[in-house]
Amino acid sequence: MRMKTTGPDLLQIAMEHSESLIINARAGDEYAFNRLVSLWYKRIYNFCFKYFGSHDAAMEATQKTFISVHKSFHLLQSPDRFKSWLYRIALNKCHEEERGVFRKKMVSMFSSNEDGVKDQISAIEDVDASGPDRKLQKKELADLVTKCLNRLSGEQREVVIMKEYEGLKFREIAEALDISENTAKSRLYYGLTALRKLMTKMNVNQETLDYEL
Repeated sequence: MRMKTTGPDLLQIAMEHSESLIINARAGDEYAFNRLVSLWYKRIYNFCFKYFGSHDAAMEATQKTFISVHKSFHLLQSPDRFKSWLYRIALNKCHEEERGVFRKKMVSMFSSNEDGVKDQISAIEDVDASGPDRKLQKKELADLVTKCLNRLSGEQREVVIMKEYEGLKFREIAEALDISENTAKSRLYYGLTALRKLMTKMNVNQETLDYEL
């Protein structure tokens, strides 16, 4: 059961074009870092939103994720581990938000002269430009799916979101969660089994899932 996503495949764009950006950002190049943020921001926000089902919590965790990435980029051992490293940080920030560790005040790391990055982020944060009826349908379905996801165990929910929504490989999930690939596969199997049962109870069927979330 693979969930659909909207808009351009930013993850694929990042996979194809971000290696040099990662190398330069790790070396302290602020422009390269800002470009990485613009590529990955929506993916990480979507991940956090699926985790919480809350825009405010997702925004907070996403901002904190990139602040942490900025501070600790030098600790990234290899550019080809960037994706799993990034999702591990995002998941840690989600856990912190769940525990109520975050301060309520949003901390912004973007200055006013960063070559339009603030405008890019603002555009990413806006609701898509589809009609109001379509928006309502998508929101209602997204709310139902999120309710189902939030009834899974934390371990199952993490793996389901990473695999079904974010398209991570089992190797990347294992690295992000510090578990074996077999454990990741097992959690996905039981998580999807439980999710299907929950969706059936909530009348979320294959026809409704054909909507692009």
